Amino acid sequence: MKNLTVKKYLFYIIPFCILQGIFVIFSAMTAFSSDQGVMAKIKKATLKLDKATQVETGIPLPKNIVKANVEYQGGTFFTETRKREVTRFKCSSCHNVKKVSIQNASDMAHADIKVVHGDKSNPLSCDTCHNKDDRDLLVSSNAGKIDLDHVYDMCGQCHFRQKKDWIGGAHGKRVTYWAGERVVKNCTSCHNPHSPRFEKRWPKTYSVPLK
Repeated sequence: MKNLTVKKYLFYIIPFCILQGIFVIFSAMTAFSSDQGVMAKIKKATLKLDKATQVETGIPLPKNIVKANVEYQGGTFFTETRKREVTRFKCSSCHNVKKVSIQNASDMAHADIKVVHGDKSNPLSCDTCHNKDDRDLLVSSNAGKIDLDHVYDMCGQCHFRQKKDWIGGAHGKRVTYWAGERVVKNCTSCHNPHSPRFEKRWPKTYSVPLK
């Protein structure tokens, strides 16, 4: 009696499922073939991003960025500004032709700076990177001047391999997601320019030793 009930149930449910599947397929085909279908909308689209046919993937650009002076394989991109992070910028507010009456003013103003950059016995001097005639700008090897917001141009004069990797995306970190405009951190976003090497430290997570 029980087997008869199961067979009777299957007799009704199987045809119903088949008909339901046919209806879904037919509805999808009708939607794609009609003037209001997805494929029809895509074929009519003329813009790169047509809100009628695509999901909005653009992400608003973050604040305090600047367009890079170089291009990567995908075109132009942006990087974080540097001057807004320098607490004592503009440098020329102190480094000018006016006489400084305070004793040891430079030591007090830059007491937190310890240069560990270059050879240990002969570290780089301030004038290696900072333009001695205009402290608001950085040194360029071609006798030009580099704005602090484009610090990568100055760093890349020595660290050219890292700069090449940074442009391509193998070095550094992207600020925004993969969609939208490309915005990446600049050199000084991660490295202290006066002491750029990262200190050795244990990782925050580790694998438990096997017993």
